Amino acid sequence: SSVRLRFRFRSSGSRGRERGSVEGRCDSIRCSSTASTGTSLEQLARMTTLSVDTGDLETVRRMVDTGLITDATTNPLFVSQAGQSGNPLYQEMVDEAVRYAVEECWDPDDPHGGRLGLAVDRLAVNLGASIASIVPGYISTEVNIKYAFDTMAMHTQACRILSMYSNKGVPTSRVLIKLPGTWEGIQAARKLEATGFKTNITLVFGLAQAIAAAQAGAHLISPFPGRVLEWHKANDGYPEKMPVEDDPGVASVKQMHCYYKAYGYETILMPASWRSPTGEDPLDEVLALAGVDRMTIPPALLDDLAARGSILPRRLSPEQGKADCEIEKWDELGANEFRWKLSMDGATNDKLAAGIRAFASDTYKLEDILRNHKDMDLVNF
Repeated sequence: SSVRLRFRFRSSGSRGRERGSVEGRCDSIRCSSTASTGTSLEQLARMTTLSVDTGDLETVRRMVDTGLITDATTNPLFVSQAGQSGNPLYQEMVDEAVRYAVEECWDPDDPHGGRLGLAVDRLAVNLGASIASIVPGYISTEVNIKYAFDTMAMHTQACRILSMYSNKGVPTSRVLIKLPGTWEGIQAARKLEATGFKTNITLVFGLAQAIAAAQAGAHLISPFPGRVLEWHKANDGYPEKMPVEDDPGVASVKQMHCYYKAYGYETILMPASWRSPTGEDPLDEVLALAGVDRMTIPPALLDDLAARGSILPRRLSPEQGKADCEIEKWDELGANEFRWKLSMDGATNDKLAAGIRAFASDTYKLEDILRNHKDMDLVNF
């Protein structure tokens, strides 16, 4: 594929060298328009669709009641927390998931994860269905991260999850199947999208993942600017504190935004996982990406936005993205080229592996809870 990146360089100060940064012209008059009334949360909601990143039902309800939050995202950590909470509401979800798995799966060693795997999926659907009764928009449910490199296993599991949602009365059009940003995860998305189901590619850290996901027709991707920032500080000589304009995670998301808008891709950009490059404001990256298609934001940061009243400039727009793109359109990626590009991108390569390990750890915790449930070994009810 043909790639040409043009970098604008800015001084690196005391580090004594220059660092390439993808810096859009977002200080131009067309990008600095403001939604000048209301709280920062109200202003942001007028330019970016907002999702709350939590599995706590009361928190989801509180956020939706503002009228500014339409969607909710979950991940294995949230499902695991629900399983461990001891709250009667969540405990009933756990109990039902185990009963369902025992009734539906008589062979504990079936090739699709057995009773334990089915119970994990069912608990995720139970939590997702409860969230769907609160939010008006999308809910996201993730496939088991252990299948991150098995396209058919992820596709099969996704179909099972969608079937359970449908049987609970949740339209599958409201469900985003979350898949990891591996080659196999992106190809599972291709298969699901081809049959009308929507997907969310998560654990996205670099342009190759973003372009491959768009080429596969993924409905949405979730890049993690904060994780990219962490990697560059730990491995690439970036200072502990820096101006937002120097944040490589923000630059990465802007690059994806520009590429999508310039070449007409309909894949939605929904960044998640936020950090503060300045070390002074936890909303640094959120504010720097105001105007991106969507964001999923944890409750504490949403509360922070709601408490602020200063004018919030719009930093990204479709028009700005199209005008600022300086990357030639890539040819269709194949598996080998995709893997090569990931290997050559340290942040993407390392953070994708770390993200898989973190999600696996949360999944193992949940499996231990369900494995030790008093009803898991029953023959049937």
